[in-house]
Amino acid sequence: MPPTDASAGTSTGSVPVHTGCPDPQAVAGAGHTAAFGDGEDTLDLRLPDEFVTRFAGGTADVETGGREAGQEHAGVAATRYGRREVCRTEVEEDLLDHITTWGTTTSRVGPFRLVPVRVEHDLQLVHGWMNDPAVTAFWQLGGHLNRTESHLRAQLDGDGRSVPCLGLLDGTPMSYWEIYRADLDPLARHYPARPHDTGIHLLVGSASDRGRGLGSALLRAVADLVLDCRPACARVVAEPDLRNTPSVSAFLSAGFRYAAELDLPGKRAALMIRDRVLRGLM
Repeated sequence: MPPTDASAGTSTGSVPVHTGCPDPQAVAGAGHTAAFGDGEDTLDLRLPDEFVTRFAGGTADVETGGREAGQEHAGVAATRYGRREVCRTEVEEDLLDHITTWGTTTSRVGPFRLVPVRVEHDLQLVHGWMNDPAVTAFWQLGGHLNRTESHLRAQLDGDGRSVPCLGLLDGTPMSYWEIYRADLDPLARHYPARPHDTGIHLLVGSASDRGRGLGSALLRAVADLVLDCRPACARVVAEPDLRNTPSVSAFLSAGFRYAAELDLPGKRAALMIRDRVLRGLM
């Protein structure tokens, strides 16, 4: 299950803004594919014909992330936080259209880019953020380092339907994101999902970066980045806890619309949607 709430930050209120917090059962499990109370960790969905055709030749193993053994996963990093270049051995297709190639976008708070997490370099940073008491209350990933590591590796070692990322503002890592295929996630059981719906979760790492509008600015920038880089995606979705008013406000300020209330395991959520067809109006 996607996180219940992720600190996004708004200009009012002292409650950190979040996009979702993990179900306790999901912490050491499969991240966004954690069970929704029925013991399953994936959705029983019919894959699109083009997806089935893509793997019909047997050259890639869907269960191991859609790549042959020995291939680099979704590109390689040229530097720790600098420019990332796509490896020639990268698989040609990817459930999230190669986040490593999305590049830098311009937000109203500065140039911003998403960089997939590398556990060997980024674990301590993410773990520190997760142990902020204000964050732990929602994400439930505080405590021992292994807890955060398991959450990250479950996504990185999965089939690519969820990718944990660092958000770099002016080149500095300051936020944690999870970009995931909402239509392939257990969340799809709780709302009328459409093919290629893309979900986002956000955690603004430093308390000093919260409460001053950064969250809404970055949510808008990343939602638009998703729509620009994923042509098949018509909607970006999120499900913040209804109790977190600053979070819902941040999404509204970022061009999302309030679509429905959802009963999810562990929370009552607001379904927030940013539509491609309305992006110029909201």
